[in-house]
Amino acid sequence: MKVLGIDIGGTSLKGAPVDTKTGEVLAPGHRLETSARLSPADMGAALARMAAHFDWKGPVGVGFPGVVQGPYLRTSANLHPDFVGLDAAAEFERIVGAEVSLVNDADAAGLAEATFGAGRDVKGAVLMLTFGTGVGSALFIDGLLYPNSEFGHLKKDGQSWEKFVSGAAKERRGLDYPAWAADVSEYIRELEDLVWPDLVIAGGGISADHDKWFPHLKIRSRIVPAQFRNDAGIVGAALHAARAL
Repeated sequence: MKVLGIDIGGTSLKGAPVDTKTGEVLAPGHRLETSARLSPADMGAALARMAAHFDWKGPVGVGFPGVVQGPYLRTSANLHPDFVGLDAAAEFERIVGAEVSLVNDADAAGLAEATFGAGRDVKGAVLMLTFGTGVGSALFIDGLLYPNSEFGHLKKDGQSWEKFVSGAAKERRGLDYPAWAADVSEYIRELEDLVWPDLVIAGGGISADHDKWFPHLKIRSRIVPAQFRNDAGIVGAALHAARAL
């Protein structure tokens, strides 16, 4: 099945059609820069522009940075507050004019990696962490997803950990890789004590530079970069939509 996968980030949308049987991205990805405070209607219009770019009429899978329960969005930490409680699938379908399935963005990235990438056939607990505008997380046990594991919002000094260890936080705080990796190590060690992962997969844009910060990590788990890199969310959103049909 071919599905248009779209990954909603804090400052952009990325999309491409995907062969959900193989995980292959079928066309060069397209990126739309967005405001972090787009209303649901404006976000729907951006999704429609993405579909129009590919002249897409079929099903659409959307990865959203927040808790997703069926068609409803329950949190929206880095996007417009009007998303909270919204039947976003219905809103987006009305605007895009196609069937839309929603999934948490980190869960989408994890689905891609667990099915086709770095977590394929790995037994035990696999923890996917995406370092971008925020920190997304996805937890798999023997390949099965535990949805909406929002570990980026565990607290450090009264604030969400993502305020310290996201890719955006690294830039905002002016940290070099060793200093940032020290904070990431502390964060992952806390997660290790909670879920004892057999494997950690690091995704998000900063994973492309993993050779600059992996050597500075002081953690007990094996850690690998996401194989799909920035396409993980696109592939996983499409895969979730195909499974939901």
